[in-house]
Amino acid sequence: VVATPADAPGFATIILGMARGIGLPKTVLADTGFASGPAVAALEARGIEPLVAIGRTQPHRAYDFRPPPKPKASRRITEPWRLAMLEKLETPNAKALYARRKQTVEPVFGIIKAALGFTRFRRRGLAKVATEWTLIALAYNCRRLHRLRHAA
Repeated sequence: VVATPADAPGFATIILGMARGIGLPKTVLADTGFASGPAVAALEARGIEPLVAIGRTQPHRAYDFRPPPKPKASRRITEPWRLAMLEKLETPNAKALYARRKQTVEPVFGIIKAALGFTRFRRRGLAKVATEWTLIALAYNCRRLHRLRHAA
């Protein structure tokens, strides 16, 4: 839990801060909210390969019962680091790594929001929010452990 409203400014700092506790990863996967040129450069300077999504890569999901949305003008990407990242994300290895992210991290946040009903912090202050997040994570882990034990 950090005290900044946006994820991108602290992205590299958080990853590089992992060195003290568990060591630095070889590759980091992140969504568009973490897209930042300085962060990508800082990670690459330390030998970490960042794979950061750049904008929407898939078209709008079609529904049989809704009219299609009006096409929007696509955002033109001109920054060199973004163009390089798009090229890197098109490699088979990057696609395979990024596909694993959907199986590991994203469902947890979906379950916490939908099944546990956690959509916002109710406390104020970094220490209180960190405690609240710890309790949410504990509830998720207890729920998961219970389901796994009864499935076996």
